[in-house]
Amino acid sequence: MCAAVSAGGGRAAARRLGRAGGEAGVSRVHSTAGIPRRSRRRKSIAIAYESAQGDGAEQGTSEPQRPRWEPRDWRQQLERIQEMRRNRDAPVDEMGVEKCYDSSAPPQVMRYQVLLSLMLSSQTKDQVTSAAMLRLRQHGLTVDSILQMDDATLGRIIYPVGFWRNKVKYIKQTTAILKQKYGGDIPRTVEELVQLPGVGPKMAHLAMNIAWDSVSGIESSTFVLRVSLPSCFTCLFLPARGGGPCRALYLVCCDRQLLAVLSLFRDLWREINWLLVGFGQQTCLPVNPRCNECLNQDICPAAKRH
Repeated sequence: MCAAVSAGGGRAAARRLGRAGGEAGVSRVHSTAGIPRRSRRRKSIAIAYESAQGDGAEQGTSEPQRPRWEPRDWRQQLERIQEMRRNRDAPVDEMGVEKCYDSSAPPQVMRYQVLLSLMLSSQTKDQVTSAAMLRLRQHGLTVDSILQMDDATLGRIIYPVGFWRNKVKYIKQTTAILKQKYGGDIPRTVEELVQLPGVGPKMAHLAMNIAWDSVSGIESSTFVLRVSLPSCFTCLFLPARGGGPCRALYLVCCDRQLLAVLSLFRDLWREINWLLVGFGQQTCLPVNPRCNECLNQDICPAAKRH
């Protein structure tokens, strides 16, 4: 009996040892397979730690920061443009988008009118946009009135704004979306605004500024500063493509120089659009610019060719 017990105990002990050995074997296999991964992780941590805790950090000093890049004379040029725009008597000041909506309308209706005026203003002079908005308001410019209006009537009212046929389509599609998804109001973010048919980033930023009183970025424009990205230019204003005077600011870019320029006048983002649009309408014209009247003629390279 003792032998049987011993044999049974031996077999049980063997089974226990076998299981333990198997578990140990698995453990060894796992640990062996995991060593390189743990080693790589430790290595990367050590490198990051060493770069953050270098000799300079130990001595309580930090690496000298590179001076922020700035175009030459940009502040002087901007101040001169502000002086030229002091009277605020350009078309954009009297008939721009901010003057096209009914300020006495309910806030939701007002915001809708702002968005529509922006959609109409694309590739269209302020005078034409203003007249089209006035005709629309005479017909009762609300989400419901536009949805009830047939395409032919809407086209006759907004003509001759640029690309008026496409704008009829976009206005009807966008208005339907506003009715169904936003309860007749307009979206509160740039990301949602640019999803609407016929609404681009420039319109979205302007809508945020005018309708929601929120400065979300700079609105690029035909008349806004053109920044030359490929080269390290010597001043803020540069000739546009085709040999004209300074032109549009290209915002859809992650170029470091462009980001540097934008950050220079962040506190002016709210006013920079009307400031430069008016400058382009009165002085820096696309054809026959009035360089002899421009206060920047001594530092603008385009002035030397006109």
